[in-house]
Amino acid sequence: MLSGIGIPGLILILIIALVIFGPKKLPEIGKATGETLREFKKSARDLTDEDVDKQQP
Repeated sequence: MLSGIGIPGLILILIIALVIFGPKKLPEIGKATGETLREFKKSARDLTDEDVDKQQP
């Protein structure tokens, strides 16, 4: 998933986010991002399950 970034790149991204958003906003942003990813995965899983159900006789 993050194979192209690596640990130093990830640390740099986190430092930049901390400077831009500040320490008070980061937990809120992280929570919103997690909820968005969770909802996206659920929707994708539901779509693939519906597709499999349609293919079965």
